[in-house]
Order: sequence, then C-alpha cells, then structure tokens
Amino acid sequence: MSDDNTPADDVVNESGEKAMEHHLKSRSTWLRLVFMVIFYVLISVAAMVTTVVVVLGFFWLLFTGETNARLKSTGQGLATYLSQIIRYLTFNSDDKPFPFDMEWPSGDAG
Repeated sequence: MSDDNTPADDVVNESGEKAMEHHLKSRSTWLRLVFMVIFYVLISVAAMVTTVVVVLGFFWLLFTGETNARLKSTGQGLATYLSQIIRYLTFNSDDKPFPFDMEWPSGDAG
C-alpha cells in the first residue's frame, strides 16, 4: 500500500490526535481543572457546615419540640449549593457556583 492511500482509520486517528492535542493545550481545559479543585475544597467545607446545621437542628428540635426556620433555610441553601457544585464537577453545568458565576442560593424550598 502506498503512502498516498492511507486507510480511513489513520485519518480519523490523526484528527483525533490533533483534537486531543488541542484540548491538552487549551487554557480553558486547565482553567476548568483549577475551578474543579477549588469546588472540591468548597464542597468539603459545605459538607462540614451541613453537618453542623444538622446537629444543631436536631438539638433544637430535641430541646424545643419544634424546628428552627433559620436552620431549615440554611440547610436548603446548602443543599442547593452542594447540588450546583456537583453539577459543575460532573460536567452537567458550565455555570460556576457561588462565589464565581452564581449568587448564593436562597433557602427557599423548591
């Protein structure tokens, strides 16, 4: 087989390699990694804060017999925030959660 008649698979591989090389050198790809690391740290902090809200909410209920509206609102905001971060980390959204592209989510259920 001569060099002029390269198989179709080779052409696809060359274009695939060029596309991969483009993504490897793409500033936006590496910037996304930086944001992913930042949001991984933020999700860890938010999970710890959620734990505190859960424990406080339980003790509030235990000692007063009713739920605390402010803790419920804070918990809802944290739940929405965690969901936004997970959507970003799993490539289901390109919108960066708070504090970058989006505002802090409201504590309204819905």
